[in-house]
Amino acid sequence: MFRRYRSISLILRILIGLVVGALLGVALPSWTFIGVLGDLFVGALKGIAPILVFFLITTAISRYKRGAENHFGTVIKLYLIATLVAAVAAVAASYFFPIKLIVSDAATKAATGTSAAPQSLGTVLEQLVVGAVSNPFGAMIEGNYLAILFWALMIGSALRLATETTRQTISDITDAIQHVAQLIIEFAPFGIVGLLFRSISENGLNGVARYGQLVLLLVGTMAFVYLVLYAGMVWLETRQNPYPLIFWTLKTSGIPAFFTRSGAVNIPINLQASEDLGLSKSSYAISIPLGGSANSGGAAITITIMTLAAAHTVGVPVSWPLAFLLCFLSALASTGVSGIAGGSLLLIPMAASLFGIHNDFAMQVVGIGFIIGVIQDSVETAVNSASDLLFTAAAEFGDARRDGKPIDVNARVRQARKLE
Repeated sequence: MFRRYRSISLILRILIGLVVGALLGVALPSWTFIGVLGDLFVGALKGIAPILVFFLITTAISRYKRGAENHFGTVIKLYLIATLVAAVAAVAASYFFPIKLIVSDAATKAATGTSAAPQSLGTVLEQLVVGAVSNPFGAMIEGNYLAILFWALMIGSALRLATETTRQTISDITDAIQHVAQLIIEFAPFGIVGLLFRSISENGLNGVARYGQLVLLLVGTMAFVYLVLYAGMVWLETRQNPYPLIFWTLKTSGIPAFFTRSGAVNIPINLQASEDLGLSKSSYAISIPLGGSANSGGAAITITIMTLAAAHTVGVPVSWPLAFLLCFLSALASTGVSGIAGGSLLLIPMAASLFGIHNDFAMQVVGIGFIIGVIQDSVETAVNSASDLLFTAAAEFGDARRDGKPIDVNARVRQARKLE
């Protein structure tokens, strides 16, 4: 039975959950027990997310290797800059188009009554320093994501000195935890039924309208980042018109990633596209798989916009220095989640903790993220995966230009189109 259930596309199951939840919320608002499905889903996410974040970051740091050859250094630079630029753009978008979410009254009271909003950047930095050195086991139990991030970085760095067998064991544990998280996400349609039912039964269709605004802000920001900011980065590398390469990567990599919602599934497509483009195999064979974690601009946008929407909802003032700090946190936290459907949503509580927002409220925001995830996660994956191919190509073309051997980018794109 479960195998048959999983054989249906997750997107289709979520769409069905959206329809069922909306119909039940309008037709049977007195059936409050349906909301328990949402509580169970959010509770499961709340339980697995801290452990998942800890092991993802620990494993990524422990397996980092120096001394890469060819164009790898340039690719990594582009990946990191692109992720940070995306987070900055998301902050700007949230300032120009602030959105307040509609969540349950209990969640709002938890957010405003249990945690005090930071009053200054100095207070925030003090909370960061003191909170980061909390007991790591207690941090995972309490959902203290700042401490989880700190200890994951420390332990991951120490594990770089361990044997390959030890690092592989940690990696295997991380894979197992990701599998559990993915299993929970398989039940997202039931959770969405409960969450959407409760939202409509308590707040009417006004809450759903807010979800539409949130989707437009997320998708609009991702489109702007890819078509304008990423295009600018490619031009700086190649000094040529970037748009033939921009549109080709969207068509070749972005469209398949949109429908599969999996960067991992899209890796073979990107590898073949790199070969068609005539890129160096010794370079793209490493940079494309690594891009699944190191290049996460779409995830950074999701984390930043959802976190600032939570802050606007509970009335937490967000200063520019604090917002800039959020950019770095989102860029760092988004590394390693591209292989998990909806993985960026699980990192929202960590970013929200920067503003003193309680974990219970943050997980309600995660639930909203899964409601809009049919569109948000698809576009996010398309941006992440297509930009893996984009920056792999831009790095090689840029290095060739700096070495005095410029490459005609448009000619390479035309050549790749003929091979499709």
